[in-house]
Amino acid sequence: MKIKALAAMQAAAPLQPYSVERREVGPHDVRIEILYCGICHSDLHQVHDDWKGGIYPMVPGHEIIGRVAEVGASVHRFQTGMLTGVGCLVDSCRSCGPCQQHEEQYCVSGCVMTYNSYERDSKTPTFGGYSKQVVVDERYVLQVSDKLELSAVAPLLCAGITTFSPLKRFATKPKSRIGVMGLGGLGHMAVKIAAAMGHEVCMLSTSAKKAADAKRLGAHDFVLTTDADAERRLRRRFDLILNTVSAPHDVGAALNYLDLHGTMVILGAPPHGTQLHPGALIGGATQVAGSLVGGIKQTQEMLDFCAAHHLTADVELCGADEVNTAFARLRKNDVKYRFVIDMQTLN
Repeated sequence: MKIKALAAMQAAAPLQPYSVERREVGPHDVRIEILYCGICHSDLHQVHDDWKGGIYPMVPGHEIIGRVAEVGASVHRFQTGMLTGVGCLVDSCRSCGPCQQHEEQYCVSGCVMTYNSYERDSKTPTFGGYSKQVVVDERYVLQVSDKLELSAVAPLLCAGITTFSPLKRFATKPKSRIGVMGLGGLGHMAVKIAAAMGHEVCMLSTSAKKAADAKRLGAHDFVLTTDADAERRLRRRFDLILNTVSAPHDVGAALNYLDLHGTMVILGAPPHGTQLHPGALIGGATQVAGSLVGGIKQTQEMLDFCAAHHLTADVELCGADEVNTAFARLRKNDVKYRFVIDMQTLN
C-alpha cells in the first residue's frame, strides 16, 4: 500500500511530502489510521543524524495515536474503530530473556524501532508516524482510552513511558523524594506522573522563569540550582533524581543531592559524553542508572494509569505543513512541552 507521509530525504534535510510502502495486513497485523503523532526531541536528532546511522529517506514519529482501520484474521484484541497507540518499538525477537520478561526494548538481538530501523529481515526499513497509516503486529499495539484528549495522549507513548518506567523501578517506597532535572518534554511528564503516584517532587532548574510552571504541573518545590545556597539546600535530599537534561551538564555535581543509596537515572541524551569522578559515587554509595522507554506491557500500564489520573502532556498542535517550523522551534527549545502533528492535515 502506498501511504502519504513526511520524510527527510537526507541528513538535516527539511521534511517533505513522500510516499511510503506499507505491507498488506497479515494474520496478526493491525492497520491503523493515524490521527496524531507527537514530535519527540529524538526525531530532531535522528533527522539531523546527530547519533549517526540514519537511514534515509526517513519518516520520523514514534508517538502515534490512531483508529483501527483493518485487522488480520487472527487478531482478537482489536476491532475496527478502536483507539490505539504505537510507541517506540514495533517488533522484537520475542524469545530472549528481556522479551520473555516483557522488556522488549532491551531485546538481545535488537528490537525493531518504529522508524530508522530495519524489520526482522534486516533489509526492510521502518517508517514512522509522520504518515497517514501504519501496519503493526498486534503484540506491539496499545489500547487507548477515549476519556482523554487524544492529541495530548500521543506524547505519552514516549515521554510518558520514559519517565513512568524508572519511577516504577526505583521509587519503590511511598512518598519517595524525587528530584526532576530539566523541564521539557520528558521533565514535565516526570513531574506529573511522580506527583500522581504520591511522591514528593522537586523541580531542579537553571531557569527561574520555570518555577511557576513547575508548581502548576504538580511539583511541590522548585530550586534554582544556580543560587548560592542551592548546594546546601539540596545536599542528601533525594531518593531518586530523574535527569532529563539533553544538553551538556555536570552530572557529578547533582549526585551530591542524593541521599544514601540514592539513584540518578539518566533519561536525556546529550550529544557528547560527560566525565564522572568515582568519588561522586563512592562518597554516598549512590548509583547512576539508565532507562530506555518501557516494554509493551508496562507501556499499557502507563496509559491506563494516566487515564485513571487524567494525565496528558501539555501540547501545541500543528499541521503537517508546519512541521519544519516546529522542528526549528524545537531546536531552540521553544515549545511547552510537546508539538503534536494533526495527521489529518496531511493531504
